[in-house]
Amino acid sequence: MMFEEILPRLKSGEKVIRQGWGGAELYVMLVGQSKHDGENLNPYFLINVEGEGYTMFTPTVCDLLAEDWVIVSK
Repeated sequence: MMFEEILPRLKSGEKVIRQGWGGAELYVMLVGQSKHDGENLNPYFLINVEGEGYTMFTPTVCDLLAEDWVIVSK
């Protein structure tokens, strides 16, 4: 699937990954708007990497144009 196809799925709480990565990446997820220290925290992407945990994720142009996105069933 392409990124524009998986974005609504991310917004509904599903997890996704690119098949082409094939490394320690487990999934990407969207964290919705929340508050931190009384201030708004805008939505952001997290990626879960095996053995490392979560880190912020910003899709590259290659990620946005890739056609190998799949839904993760976890």
